[in-house]
Amino acid sequence: MTVIRFGTDGWRGRIADDYTFANVRRCAQGFARWLLDTGQAEGGVVIGYDHRFASEHFAEACAEVLAGNGIRVYLCDRAVPTPVISYSVVARGAAGAINITASHNPPTDNGFKVRNRFGGAVDPQGLREIEARIPPDEQGVKRMPLAEARAKGLVEIFDPAPAYLAHLQQLVDLETLRQADLTVVVDPMWGNGIGWLRRLLSPGRIRVVEIHGERNPIFPRMKRPEPIPPNLDDLQEKVRELKADAGIATDGDADRVGLVDEHGGFVDPLRVYGLLALYLLEVRGQRGPIVKTLSTTSMLEKLGERYGVPVYETGVGFKYVAPKMLETDALIGGEESGGFAFRGHLPERDGILAGLYLLDFMVRTGKRPSELIRWLFERVGPHYYSRIDVEFPPERREETRARLDQTQPDRLAGLRVVRIDRSDGYKFYLEDGGWLLIRFSGTEPLLRIYTETTVPERVAQLLEEGRRLAGLEE
Repeated sequence: MTVIRFGTDGWRGRIADDYTFANVRRCAQGFARWLLDTGQAEGGVVIGYDHRFASEHFAEACAEVLAGNGIRVYLCDRAVPTPVISYSVVARGAAGAINITASHNPPTDNGFKVRNRFGGAVDPQGLREIEARIPPDEQGVKRMPLAEARAKGLVEIFDPAPAYLAHLQQLVDLETLRQADLTVVVDPMWGNGIGWLRRLLSPGRIRVVEIHGERNPIFPRMKRPEPIPPNLDDLQEKVRELKADAGIATDGDADRVGLVDEHGGFVDPLRVYGLLALYLLEVRGQRGPIVKTLSTTSMLEKLGERYGVPVYETGVGFKYVAPKMLETDALIGGEESGGFAFRGHLPERDGILAGLYLLDFMVRTGKRPSELIRWLFERVGPHYYSRIDVEFPPERREETRARLDQTQPDRLAGLRVVRIDRSDGYKFYLEDGGWLLIRFSGTEPLLRIYTETTVPERVAQLLEEGRRLAGLEE
């Protein structure tokens, strides 16, 4: 049987290859055993799923396993966004959640994510403990047929929407947004965000135009449901066509957000993080720590200094961000991939709430996205970012790692290297406040190379320097 390892955010695999019903049941058994062994099972488990191929059936398989272990299950009645599943954990006082989703991965994949009683990612130690309890084959899996489990009251099918929608109304002035004179194009990318922003912003004066608003597990016209170009080509074109004020995208499971400005230009997620932090600090007047992964923007340190709040840097993934948010009562936590979490809500990414906050920022200031970015840059200076994902033969992974372990550059793209951090990948801090990061993906056979700098012409140079350091020149 497949040896299952949890990456940055759970386990993902290729459907019908390693991602099979047998292996999903094994994962569910490992999670059930962990809950029982650690005395957490009493509150039951929420199980949700996305719009990918057969996700609802994989979710039912998980429900049968948990019921077979005597654990009560709250099974979502349809595909819903990841943050809705996570909020259901809190609303029901559950022990945690299983979420069947591969988020932004290609359509061939699916995934198995777990959440703790706060609705956030399980920490790395917890993930290791769950892995250790995954049985080597299906012989170690307990199961109870779904019909029997429902009859015995061990599985309850429920609608998670009302509690989540009521909670959002406490966080955002939805009525003011509904009456705003704005045209917004929304792209749920064929995924779980379908209809949610339109529902939240209706009825009213605001015009919400949704594209890619039906289930299609092959995600046509995009490589994957990740809210970055070129997957956003249709959204950018629609914003230009309608002369809209903004475009908002959510990824396949709606826990990440993408932003397109009024000109149809993509706003990279580092700038989005800067905007969200500025909105909370300046417009809403809130204060509290900021948590960021080492792959996201140094603009946050500048905002932290300006507004007198601490900034904490973690490894990549919400399994690091969520615990740090809980530890510090953080105002906001986020990462480079467009996932952001907020105090008073969840220590979990929420693309829907992030989208609402961005629109609220526009309404409260009367500024459109490009004007908000200029306002941000007036406070922290200009910042330019890009990322490339480099595929390489798996057999070269250790060779590449060994090469990077030994590298000690004094300068990159003409800038002095002031510090090197090898805690999660290889991050080179530069004298202008910018950086270059090289790290292996936790979910795919890719080497990711990221950079942020203060001069636009330097971006391509630094990315090429990253390839050179890894020995993967074109």
